Amino acid sequence: SQAILTPHALYISGQLPALPSGELPAGSSMGHKTSLCIANLRAILEAAGSDLSRVVKTTVFLTDMKNFAEVNEEYEKHFGVGGAPKPARSCVAVHQLPMGVEVEIECVALPGGGVKNQEVGDEELERRAKG
Repeated sequence: SQAILTPHALYISGQLPALPSGELPAGSSMGHKTSLCIANLRAILEAAGSDLSRVVKTTVFLTDMKNFAEVNEEYEKHFGVGGAPKPARSCVAVHQLPMGVEVEIECVALPGGGVKNQEVGDEELERRAKG
């Protein structure tokens, strides 16, 4: 499935740097490839009534960690903007990705409506854990 919507979360499968036509642009920069992955996430989020500000967790898959800085530079243009907290993120180096791409991004978001994600500091996490 491309995405699963539950009452509490929207789980979006990894998105490749593909154009809406499904074509993978050849020779583009890692920044451009990252922006395409995020554009595809955004399209699914919006179709489900959510948006990037509701993303609470992302996982970025890279075939070469040397590309992390360029991917991160583009990523920061889309997440944590307008005062929204940046989602929790993992970045994982993998041997290869589908269709030979170099980057893939998946996410978990809050569904549309209700409360937006809120950043919770270590002290607040500890307080909540103690009940």
